[in-house]
Amino acid sequence: MAKSPSEPSLSEARAEHARLGEEIAAHDRRYYQEDAPTISDADYDALRLRYEALEKAFPELATAESLTKKVGARPSEKFAKVKHAVPMLSLGNVFSDEEVEDFVARVRRFLGLRDGALLFTAEPKIDGLSCSLRYEKGRLVQAATRGDGYEGEDVTANIRTVDEIPQRLHGCNLDVLEVRGEVYMTHKDFAALNARQKEAGKTLFANPRNAAAGSLRQLDPKVTASRPLHFFAYGWGETSKRLENAQWGVLREFESFGLKVNPLTKLCDGAEDMLAHYRAIEAQRATLGYDIDGVVYKVDDIGLQERLGFVSRAPRWAVAHKFPAERAMTILRDIEIQVGRTGALTPVARLEPVTVGGVVVQNATLHNEDEIARKDIRIGDTVVVQRAGDVIPQIVEVVKEKPRGAKRYEFPDVCPRCGSAALREIDDKTGEADVVRRCTGSLVCPAQAVERLKHFASRNAMDVEGLGDKQIEFFYDEGLIKTASDIFTLPEREAHMSPRLAEREGYGETSVRNLFAAIEARRKVPINRFIYALGVRHVGETNARRLARHFKDFESLRETARDAAPGGEARARIDSIDGVGPVVAEALHDFFAEPHNERELDALLKQVTLEPMPAVASTSPVAGKTVVFTGALERLTRDEAKAQAERFGAHVAGSVSKKTDLVVAGPGAGSKLKKAAELGIEVISEDEWFARTGQG
Repeated sequence: MAKSPSEPSLSEARAEHARLGEEIAAHDRRYYQEDAPTISDADYDALRLRYEALEKAFPELATAESLTKKVGARPSEKFAKVKHAVPMLSLGNVFSDEEVEDFVARVRRFLGLRDGALLFTAEPKIDGLSCSLRYEKGRLVQAATRGDGYEGEDVTANIRTVDEIPQRLHGCNLDVLEVRGEVYMTHKDFAALNARQKEAGKTLFANPRNAAAGSLRQLDPKVTASRPLHFFAYGWGETSKRLENAQWGVLREFESFGLKVNPLTKLCDGAEDMLAHYRAIEAQRATLGYDIDGVVYKVDDIGLQERLGFVSRAPRWAVAHKFPAERAMTILRDIEIQVGRTGALTPVARLEPVTVGGVVVQNATLHNEDEIARKDIRIGDTVVVQRAGDVIPQIVEVVKEKPRGAKRYEFPDVCPRCGSAALREIDDKTGEADVVRRCTGSLVCPAQAVERLKHFASRNAMDVEGLGDKQIEFFYDEGLIKTASDIFTLPEREAHMSPRLAEREGYGETSVRNLFAAIEARRKVPINRFIYALGVRHVGETNARRLARHFKDFESLRETARDAAPGGEARARIDSIDGVGPVVAEALHDFFAEPHNERELDALLKQVTLEPMPAVASTSPVAGKTVVFTGALERLTRDEAKAQAERFGAHVAGSVSKKTDLVVAGPGAGSKLKKAAELGIEVISEDEWFARTGQG
């Protein structure tokens, strides 16, 4: 029977399997050895699932070298090695209620148990570093990390600094007892550690798991001792004799020895009970004070565990039920208002810290006041927070079953930074209010002043090298730069300052000289960059270019915009510019008719010279075409490629569609290249682009 188009051939599967194996092994090394993962748990799980699916479809791929036979990564060369007498294997993962029910059903089938009670323990899956503690006659003699499951790293000296790990077990005289558990760091301790790292100018940890792993795997035990680590025991390896006949009983015995066991562990009877406890733990996740990423279910009867045994790198008798990677429940502690460069008042949720998708989330956007009202979000509510990829975390919904905040949130009608009125613009056509409330104190509001200066000096605007966000904030706070024109008068004024700039913290003679050279280099700037740098509402880079091409010189734009009151000839002239329209026309009029802005423009134009935009080559082979650049360009930056294409009369788009005429692809081009092939769109290389546009 012919394979379906979606199924790979054996050769294709073998190639994909090998590629995935290399990628997963690299991620394992970064996670287990370097404590610096570069992808989220969800993305890693997806790679693993695909890798395992290929082996199920093509069993010949499941060789002895397969990653499905291995756990973690090889131990670091920095530490002495410890061979585990009993391998420290990992767990299989499930992600849905149905998969949990299937797990229970599989266990029953394997054991031949159709009816009757079958107990499981359910415990939080701590997001930390797995560790094995070897006790002999009750005394701690050795500690090791999981490593690759068969051989780990000797971290005995470091483990002895962890207060929650007893050096001697109470009432335990077993010749050998190997206790297994998780070393972790609390949210509070993680925040304090990162604050110390920042103060010392050191690298910050991404999340508590990385912080715990990095702290335990220090070559100097004194460093580990300075970092508060915690430990939960959950299992065992080698023992000189069996402790109890049930998982639950062993955990109780651990407690009697003085080991800490997670108090949320529960004995459950069947899938329904397990899922109910899973949801109960998920609801408490935000208030635990430490990270968990799921719930682990284990068959309670140890005799049944032994009958079930292991498959590949995981036991048949246990499984991890992972939480959705990009969502979590937490508590909304406060709502603060941030004022942006354009005066927009944006509500920000201050949250009880929770790890979502591998990142600790403490803040989330609430978008606007209508969104707060629609979702009835109140301070004190339990909320669901979502983070997907690099998107700013956001609140998805309020958990209505939890205790509600007592009072609905009242959105302010004055700017919290300057006290000016904060208003919502009314659409002339519909009469509806804009969803965003804005401060009207444009040039007196300190929040807008700093953000406008940052925008003015930014890369795509005036591009003043060495004058980034931190430098702008420093100069503003020191009173050295309050307006855009102050940037260009700074070199002259600096000569009369006391102390001089080179004598201030963070600066020296060389850095001051470089900064002044960068300022001098921007005294001549293309008119479109200058227009964009002014930060006029609704005037981005594209509209700045349209206005520059239409008006040719800045004074013509300035006079027309200043006179562009509704209904007048000047307004009609701006409205008629292709792609601009009435919204931009109104914003231009509001900006240029403001006397404060007029005075600042006069001061600025005394300092800079505006150069015309290069003429559009309307006869070029790409004039009028829609072009998409993708992949890594080697001769141009992406911004340079875009500017060049527009100079040749082309329109540059960010995605491939039926309207695309040409795709310029560099190395590493991915989905856009595939889309172009599907649509039959012409694809050329960067060198071919230069040849086609007559640049050699």
